[in-house]
Amino acid sequence: MKYILALFLLATTFLSAQTLDNRLELTVAKDGSGDFKTIQEAINNVKDNADKRVVITIKPGVYKEKLVILPSKTFITLKGTDREKTIISFDDYSGKPLREMDASGKKEFGTSTSYSFLIQGNDCTLENLTVENAAGKVGQAVALHIKSDRVIVKNCSILGNQDTLYLSEGNTRSYFENCFINGTTDFIFGAATAYFYKCTIESLINSYITAASTPKDQPYGFVFTDCRLTAKDSTVNKVFLGRPWRPYAQTIFINTDLGSHIIPEGWNAWIDSRFPDKDKTAYYAEYASKGAGAKNVSQRVSWSHQLKKTDAKKYSRDLVFNGWNPNK
Repeated sequence: MKYILALFLLATTFLSAQTLDNRLELTVAKDGSGDFKTIQEAINNVKDNADKRVVITIKPGVYKEKLVILPSKTFITLKGTDREKTIISFDDYSGKPLREMDASGKKEFGTSTSYSFLIQGNDCTLENLTVENAAGKVGQAVALHIKSDRVIVKNCSILGNQDTLYLSEGNTRSYFENCFINGTTDFIFGAATAYFYKCTIESLINSYITAASTPKDQPYGFVFTDCRLTAKDSTVNKVFLGRPWRPYAQTIFINTDLGSHIIPEGWNAWIDSRFPDKDKTAYYAEYASKGAGAKNVSQRVSWSHQLKKTDAKKYSRDLVFNGWNPNK
């Protein structure tokens, strides 16, 4: 009788696990009312190299997790039920001692490993949630680090200080729509092609918004369309649109509302000993900027560009993404 009962329990557990593994909808809730209590458990449960999208719905709560979507976890959507109350939060930062020495012998976090959330899987989507690095003003501390291609981020808040959003890899594409992103210095940075549509970008101090490192042969870097640049308060009044992290950095603002905190020069060359002539190779441009920060565009640095309408058409989303439509 005990043998039969054991077999029954084993079969039930197996069937339950199989059913969960193959489901295309999962739920995370801290109170135990969902399929999982943590987001990472739900991500780990998704089948490797899936060709069908799995939607993980996340109920409100502060999820203090250092999340990773591995390269093998594709077509995952994380969808919060309340953007302001569904929060992914962690507090690592560059220079913070590691909990244990890593395989390479490093003893502390670097910028690329300071993330609260790392996405390495292609075709992943985030919706209606907040990702934050809660370390404070301690130097580089990444909230969201994206290394994969065709990532969509909609109706999300991405919060931090220095280096909030790291789009590290060249020849990858990310799309941001109706997002709120804030930070202090270089808080949108990296080598990827990224398109920001109707996003609000908030500067917390006088510093630099973007720091692109676009590869030389990559047609597009960062493109902001119909966005709004704001300041935390009136003490923030001298902010640059961006500076080139690497020589061929490319950042474009189209039809964007610039607050009074954006200084007339607009851009900074970030000259350093390794790359002394970045102002000669970086491509920074605007089209139809508006707002108080656009009243003196004639005073922009000489090496930046004010685009004509025909030039601006080259930065349509379809052309930037070269065949990928994030709305499909």
